Amino acid sequence: MADQQLPQRLPPEILQRLSRLTTPTVYNGWELITRRNAARDCFNIEETRDFAPQLGAMVGYAVTAKVQVGGPRAPDNRRRWGDFRAHVAAVPGPKIVVVQDLDKPRVYGSIWGEIAANTFRSLGCVGTITDGGARDLDEMAAAGFKAIARRACAGHGVGTLVEFDCEVDVFGVNVAPGRLIHADQHGFLVIPPEDEPRLVHAAEYLHTAEADLLRAARNSAVSHEAFLAQFDAAIEAFVNKAKVFAEGRGEW
Repeated sequence: MADQQLPQRLPPEILQRLSRLTTPTVYNGWELITRRNAARDCFNIEETRDFAPQLGAMVGYAVTAKVQVGGPRAPDNRRRWGDFRAHVAAVPGPKIVVVQDLDKPRVYGSIWGEIAANTFRSLGCVGTITDGGARDLDEMAAAGFKAIARRACAGHGVGTLVEFDCEVDVFGVNVAPGRLIHADQHGFLVIPPEDEPRLVHAAEYLHTAEADLLRAARNSAVSHEAFLAQFDAAIEAFVNKAKVFAEGRGEW
């Protein structure tokens, strides 16, 4: 199990503001402030499926587990799951349960369904990211529990809990316990602790700055020559605004 000092959690009002933004919008802001390689690091590089896009984005801190759904069943499997539930209950929320399925690329079943979703929702979890399967999709969404998974499946398999509160690898990215995650139908972003304090400000700032650029992009009522001139001017204004954070980094 992990033995590390977790960063101070962001205030609930900041997390709420982040939840109103899409994951691409949060990524755009993160790209401006991070020292990581924004073209390769901290986001899923394999395809994900959001089985409850109607719930919008989810924001929370990772609680992690590794499972083996294809068996064999561990003799103390019920105790292991009980220990995991107790661990999740003790971690402050909001939380996202991030699960590495050791049977990948095969999917023998899903540990997630109506009962599990309601159980972990009651423990302060807003959803799951699992590189295995998901089922009871309508019931999970009705519980307000978002499921981002590799695919849907019918069965539950064996569902052996191998390890929890450990680093996991899901969809091509490493996730440590306690990492802040933003996720929606586009995928998910694992926020480095050093980038958390400035994230919402950067994302909201860039989102506002993009409004003028978007207005220029929609102005089709002028000639092509005028459109191109106005759009180039809008890009220049946008880049100058982005430099407040980016210092020359990012797409532009």
